[in-house]
Amino acid sequence: MNRCPPAIFVGDAPGLDFLNSIATPVDIPVDWIDDGEGYLRWLEQAGLVPGEVLRDMRERALPGELDKVAAQARSLREWFRGFVHRHKGRPLTAAALAELAPLNRLLERDEGFSQIVPDPAGQGPLRLQPTRRWRHPDALLLPVGEALANLVCTEDFAQVKACEGPACTLLFADHTRGHARRWCSMAICGNRAKQAAHRQRLKTQRH
Repeated sequence: MNRCPPAIFVGDAPGLDFLNSIATPVDIPVDWIDDGEGYLRWLEQAGLVPGEVLRDMRERALPGELDKVAAQARSLREWFRGFVHRHKGRPLTAAALAELAPLNRLLERDEGFSQIVPDPAGQGPLRLQPTRRWRHPDALLLPVGEALANLVCTEDFAQVKACEGPACTLLFADHTRGHARRWCSMAICGNRAKQAAHRQRLKTQRH
């Protein structure tokens, strides 16, 4: 049974969405990858692993195997969260590479390859599609590692921000024009801030 609400995807970058897989959307903290089944659901919602691979993993995994992978994912998440908080708000430099050794060790485990397949978009008869061998449940960490690596290599860390909501822990890449984004979502923290400012104005007027 799915005990969690749908996962939150407001980071505008899959690597940040992974960090946002633990959050407090409505007062109570929710960890979407608190066990193996939760991790599989999150991967499916994030679109990082094909559904047939996840179904196969559910059938083949030994008892407790997927929970161990989820525990590794949580450790990876909190390690990378520390990296992002140390570097957000300014451009990354080559010196940051020394801190990324754990991520490179994860990436070197990948059994990725490419195959020629029909082009479903119809732009041509064929295209080259990256894929990987999913020999063991540990392989479910690799798409996340790839998302974190892409974040490091393609995003401007000067525009990686934390939501300004007082109790919010969500992170996002600010892709707005003028880079003026302040909130994870206007529907959540943006509206809360507006309401708080309105109450403060009323209080000031009364005094």
